Amino acid sequence: MSLDRYVTLGRSGLRVSPFCLGAMTFGEDWGFGSTVSDSVKILDAYIAMGGNFIDTANIYTKGHSEKIIGDHIGKHPAKRDRLVIATKFLGNMFPGDPNGGGAHRKGIMAACDESLRRLQTDYIDLYWMHFWDHLTPIDETMRAIDDLVRMGKVRYFGISDTPAWKCAQAQLLAEFRDWTQAIALQIEYSLVERTVENELMPMAQELGMGVTPWSPLKGGVLTGKYTRANLDSIDPKRGTWVTNNLTERNLDIVEALVAVAKEMGRTPAEVALAWVQARPGVSSSIIGARTMEQLEQNVKALEVTIPPELTARLDEASAVKPTFPQSFLPYVKNNVHGGTTINGVESEPWPLGPQNDAERW
Repeated sequence: MSLDRYVTLGRSGLRVSPFCLGAMTFGEDWGFGSTVSDSVKILDAYIAMGGNFIDTANIYTKGHSEKIIGDHIGKHPAKRDRLVIATKFLGNMFPGDPNGGGAHRKGIMAACDESLRRLQTDYIDLYWMHFWDHLTPIDETMRAIDDLVRMGKVRYFGISDTPAWKCAQAQLLAEFRDWTQAIALQIEYSLVERTVENELMPMAQELGMGVTPWSPLKGGVLTGKYTRANLDSIDPKRGTWVTNNLTERNLDIVEALVAVAKEMGRTPAEVALAWVQARPGVSSSIIGARTMEQLEQNVKALEVTIPPELTARLDEASAVKPTFPQSFLPYVKNNVHGGTTINGVESEPWPLGPQNDAERW
């Protein structure tokens, strides 16, 4: 597979690359990240490889990320129209203004116009709700998004970092009222962050939302460069974002990952990315690249197919305990199936239920 082996995003006809270029580190305004010239080179290299999917947000590097993309691509219609540019609303760009952020109509409309200005474009291909705004009724958000789509300022809508029950409420409300539905779900997902498999992943598959994982390498934890052997000498540029995730469990996962990668003749990062991209429901994984070398190394993961026996080792090393009701439901199959086999799943008669017709009242 390569960047130009496109996939449709969720239950839509929108074609995107299997790896999305994350632009969160475009600009050095946060004290780390890529220079403007390096960001432009990374953009050009990604596009030259066949990539067409770029992800940013209004608040990334204080708006500079969007501006870098706009300065380089937005002013060139031929370049811009070939790309799927995704950005996000909800983050507050105006200190002291309570309406400067949020998922309410005033905030969404203003944020959209600001992003269009920085991106130097007439439309946003995919507009993400960055996270859940618990102060705003979801019907207000969904109606405002539908209006932006009908105005031509937005093409598609997606939801990021929001509880599964709220995503489901939004999706079904939009379907019932004939408003624009979300085609994608952006969530953190990696070998060290698998709790999303309890609710968010099955919800997305059921409701037609293509998943675009962010931080599939957990900020560099899954690159293999942080191990028990060098913990005392670690001083990553992203500070506690990395060090707080170097737990005993995560270091065990890294050890298993490094071993599998060595057996395959691949880097740990390539294997970690390939694992995420192969998960059911995943459409396009978001890869960050602060340097050209990182981009080239990450894209190589599309060449990797992990053998089933090695996938099983990674799954076992990174497994998380299911939460209720997922932890309970496997035990009810005997109660429901009555000792029959359905879709290949076998069951036994429920010992507390009727064992024959004569015992049934």
